[in-house]
Amino acid sequence: MGFMTIDGRKVEFTDEKNVLSVIRKAGIDLPTLCYHSELSTFGACRLCTVEDDRGRTFASCSEEPRDGMVIYTNSGRIKKYRKMIVELLLSAHCRDCTTCVKSGECKLQELAHRMNITTVRFQNTREEKPLDTSSPALIRDPNKCILCGNCVRACRELQGLEVLGFTHRGTDAMVTPAFDKPLSETDCVSCGQCRVFCPTGAISIRTNMDEVWDAINDPDTRVIAQVAPAVRVAVGDAFGLTKGHSVMGKLVAVLHRMGFDEVYDTTFAADLTIMEESKEFLNRVEKNEKLPLLTSCCPAWVKFVCDQYPEFKDNLSTCRSPQGMFSAVIKEYYKNPERSQNKKTFVVSIMPCTAKKMEILRSNNFTHGEQDTDIVLTTTEIIRMINNSGIDFASQETEACDMPFGFGSGAGAIFGVTGGVTEAMLRLLADDHNKATMDAIAEAGARGDEGIKEFTVNYKGTDLNVCVASGLANAQTVMEDVKSGRKHYHIIEIMACRRGCIMGGGQPPRAGDRTKSARRDGLYQADHVTSIRKADENPLILALYDTLLKDKTHELLHVDKY
Repeated sequence: MGFMTIDGRKVEFTDEKNVLSVIRKAGIDLPTLCYHSELSTFGACRLCTVEDDRGRTFASCSEEPRDGMVIYTNSGRIKKYRKMIVELLLSAHCRDCTTCVKSGECKLQELAHRMNITTVRFQNTREEKPLDTSSPALIRDPNKCILCGNCVRACRELQGLEVLGFTHRGTDAMVTPAFDKPLSETDCVSCGQCRVFCPTGAISIRTNMDEVWDAINDPDTRVIAQVAPAVRVAVGDAFGLTKGHSVMGKLVAVLHRMGFDEVYDTTFAADLTIMEESKEFLNRVEKNEKLPLLTSCCPAWVKFVCDQYPEFKDNLSTCRSPQGMFSAVIKEYYKNPERSQNKKTFVVSIMPCTAKKMEILRSNNFTHGEQDTDIVLTTTEIIRMINNSGIDFASQETEACDMPFGFGSGAGAIFGVTGGVTEAMLRLLADDHNKATMDAIAEAGARGDEGIKEFTVNYKGTDLNVCVASGLANAQTVMEDVKSGRKHYHIIEIMACRRGCIMGGGQPPRAGDRTKSARRDGLYQADHVTSIRKADENPLILALYDTLLKDKTHELLHVDKY
């Protein structure tokens, strides 16, 4: 513990790791572009530069707090420095702000307004670079890159991939994949975390909003939406509603008003996933083969395994993701001429995940050679579409999802948070559904924000070793332990994004600790208030097995190979 003086005010500090944290603790919003609490300190942008009582200037993000320090955050000298830094960044930056996908959310734009920069004194001498549009999920625009390094560190430190890196020096410096390859030719898994941490429009979501509007406006097309669990706890915040509060009912109402013919909850398909994955898991345990079972809900993780650990491809569950299952089922449902009414069925999946845009193009997720999910919209895209429609989201009355696939259990709702798939499976394996059993399962070890969680549960006399991890860097640690024989698990659940889908690459960015916790708690609350909390107690699921899925379970719900 110590004290430092910041702008004439005495401020106590304890375990803050740098001067910047102490300054923010004191209620001063010091601007940064390259600093993020979940990434290593880079100190590139210098916007957090401060001055001490001896006239020394330094980046506060890379300076340890010391007792007795005297800091000035907003002296005339420092203000001139900051303004010049932003001007220099703008001078080498693309200026199509009015049409930029990040307009209104861009941190550089925000700082230019904050510092009252109306003209840029310096000439832009940078050569215009072509866009990388090779990825089905992301667009990389090097002309908007400010060299903050956030994407480089996110890819390396959180995901363990190092797809992006710095090349050249000086004014020629760039962030690019090795050998300037397009993203589609790299080990990129389309997780979108680089986009989440990018403060400008240098990395953005490859959008499909126009295709959806075209489908909605086609009278011969039935447009069906499915909404993932994590979306409902992230949308409301954009319209001034309580952070993390589930707004599924309002979202259903708005989607109907926008022109979607039917709206369903992907938690229904999450229940299907648990039914199938549990059977597959128990069968593998009984035969003692292809263990550990690797969950297959996260497409970025699936691609990671196929690219980095191909020897474990057979360990992946053959179950399609909930998105894939639902689209296959709904397309099969409307093959019936009486139901189809000679309309084309167009399935739009609303997801928190950019990698889902990649998943729908994988041939092993097609049914009889036909693509099941037509378009994936991220949470960010659906927010923009709602704004475009002019509908007042907050004032809408809630509506229920459509039938016959409009209801999912509480177990399906928690798929959006790390450990949710595992907890849902443990519920299904339990003999009863009373509160004591549900509470015991919740406390078994699947919950929590830790990057890697390990625990053991007993199932009919057999101890099952379970591992739950989020973030591909953590997944790499887990897989190396398994590969070397240091660890032995029966099942491994992996989500590519830290904390799970609630922090997916398609979610609205700039989510601090309070938002992260609120989204997590929002899903657990949605589960808590649901009358059915086990997948095998969902009557719509049980009815589906007796009707549409009879003799078609494998072709609609599973993949043949990876």
